[in-house]
Amino acid sequence: MSKFYITTPIYYVNDKPHVGHAYTTIAADVLARYHRLKGEDVFFLTGTDEHGLKIFQNAEKAGQTPQAFCDENAAAFIKLWESLNISYDNFIRTTDPAHEEAVKKAVTTLNSKDLIYAGKYEGLYCVGCEQYKTTKELMEGKCPDHQKEPVLLQEDCYFFKLSAFQDTLLKLIDSHELIIDPPERRNEVLGFLKTEKLEDISITRKKVKWGIKFPLDEKQTIYVWIDAFLNYLTGLGWRGDKEIPKFWPADVQLMAKDILRVHATIWPAMLLALDMPLPKKIFAHGYFTFEGQKMSKSLGNVIDPTELINLFGVDAARYLIVSACPFGQDGDISKNKLYDRYNSDLANNFGNLVSRVFRLAERVEKFDFTPAEIFKEFIDKSWQDYHEAIEALALEDAVNIWVNLLNYINKNIETTKPWALKGESFDYAIYQLLLAIKNAALMAYPFMPEKCDLVLKSLGLNLREKADNTVIFESSEIKKPQSLPALFPRA
Repeated sequence: MSKFYITTPIYYVNDKPHVGHAYTTIAADVLARYHRLKGEDVFFLTGTDEHGLKIFQNAEKAGQTPQAFCDENAAAFIKLWESLNISYDNFIRTTDPAHEEAVKKAVTTLNSKDLIYAGKYEGLYCVGCEQYKTTKELMEGKCPDHQKEPVLLQEDCYFFKLSAFQDTLLKLIDSHELIIDPPERRNEVLGFLKTEKLEDISITRKKVKWGIKFPLDEKQTIYVWIDAFLNYLTGLGWRGDKEIPKFWPADVQLMAKDILRVHATIWPAMLLALDMPLPKKIFAHGYFTFEGQKMSKSLGNVIDPTELINLFGVDAARYLIVSACPFGQDGDISKNKLYDRYNSDLANNFGNLVSRVFRLAERVEKFDFTPAEIFKEFIDKSWQDYHEAIEALALEDAVNIWVNLLNYINKNIETTKPWALKGESFDYAIYQLLLAIKNAALMAYPFMPEKCDLVLKSLGLNLREKADNTVIFESSEIKKPQSLPALFPRA
């Protein structure tokens, strides 16, 4: 059985979960569910990054211990993922004792290879980002993400020899041995590696007490990148040794484009240093804007995923978020656009199709036909295109293929007017429409598992027992469905 391992980044627990987190996680869930439908052995990892100065400071402000603060905020992510029906296999937290021990062992290994050395670092430090900034990264002297001037800090620390890996990383990415998608993101990384010199990175903090103790000097704590990146291994049960976990390397690591550079430099350099295989693909998606404006708390235009669930329901919220823009590109969303797409794709198209055909099916007397050629050619081509789109992570193309299939089925209904047929002709036409709906529900299942499972079960299909799409299409083992409540009432 083939394996498939997908990860989101671990989300910074200092932040409350927002639509950007939901976007990445729903997309990962769609891919995980798709590969499960193919019969593959899937592992889907997500989690929270829980160390650092900002967490310590905010815990103090809240009158909590750092651990209690992390527990509360991690629970908010877990609650949202449960609300969005996210089927992760493990939720890793960087405060997990097993993770902390593995990180210490990894640091010891890096040191044994002469890749860590003591030094002194002086630079402009952004507390919000919890990292040093170069003057090139600042805009008018301020951090572009937090709009605050960084502070000049000097401290004793330990460095990782990232500079030793520049040529190797450039060759790996240029040769596509390390795949970075979409192409424009890959070109950005290559441009950086060709024009900028990788500098050794500080991997400890002396003044930050909330973190994993640095095993070579316990007066220091391990900095975020070393700590956080290793979750992709420890989330699989890796103990910091030479044993490669069953699911490693990752087939896809999903993230927003703001953290791509460190994932394309520091992370693979660490893996090379630890003699671990590189991930097969790193994919960076874009950002959302809201009605043309960047989302921000100060503007009050940040979309709460819970609000979308309350407005549209879980499955519709998943569908609307993940299909809001071409995956990998920036996109703009608005409440009006979400309502329009909900009504056009889900209420009027899919929901109405299921309702009208299931109502007609109540009149069917004979139910032992075999699949015919009415929809077969179009459905087979749709599946072929759908598979290609999902495998290429072109989720918006997969959605459009599904919508085109719905349009094709609905057009057939308007042309053939099956409600006017009599006897066996009527039974036969409805049976073929039900087979077409079965395929449409299977295609949409990774995006909207709850509603599609309801449709499939009504047709007598148990996905746990039959996961091969070809077998499902060729089988005539569907039962006469009963009318269902409206899947997606008009909003």
